[in-house]
Amino acid sequence: MLVLTRKTNQSIMIGDDIEVSVLAVMGEKVRIGIQAPRSVPVFRKEVYLEIQSERGADNARDAVDEALERLKGRGGAPSNHRTASLPSRVEDEGPPGPRQRAAPLPSPPLEP
Repeated sequence: MLVLTRKTNQSIMIGDDIEVSVLAVMGEKVRIGIQAPRSVPVFRKEVYLEIQSERGADNARDAVDEALERLKGRGGAPSNHRTASLPSRVEDEGPPGPRQRAAPLPSPPLEP
């Protein structure tokens, strides 16, 4: 990560088309301005992550629907089988169960 120090009314350039300016510093808050072409999407990170999670849920829902359609075409599912749509958002269900935990990281090699 590149770390730069800028004062109020100073800018940095990203490529030839994107300018990030420090507009004001108020205590712990920094107001920045971003000048970029309309073709470049600019989001706060929390908004960007929400958009990505919704895209992932939509892609997962589409994949399930496609798989069910393929099964129907092969006779794998009854023709009167109804499919419920998946929720658009998965809510937090608490801590992961024992089968959901990630494998532990390997130990570093022992030095002689």
